[in-house]
Amino acid sequence: MTLSAQEIDELSRAIADRLYVQVANWHLYLGDAGLAQALAVECAGRLDQGAEVCARQALEAVQVPIGGGSVRLPLARLLPAGQLRDLEELLQPFG
Repeated sequence: MTLSAQEIDELSRAIADRLYVQVANWHLYLGDAGLAQALAVECAGRLDQGAEVCARQALEAVQVPIGGGSVRLPLARLLPAGQLRDLEELLQPFG
């Protein structure tokens, strides 16, 4: 399944306002971090695998630069566990 540019933007907006990375007790929403669009694009390319697989693979594929870019971590390592379920829920209408 292929999403249109408008659907990817819609997914990106939903991700931006709902998902966040957690560092200590701080929550940084993906929209503020500039990561929502990258995650939406990764998800769009994997929707044919189902929401659960899509969410896990997309979160592993998005690499987040840390410390000025000297280190990169998969987005999956920076999100609390509950956020994976939230992403799966966001993907359901698109799948």
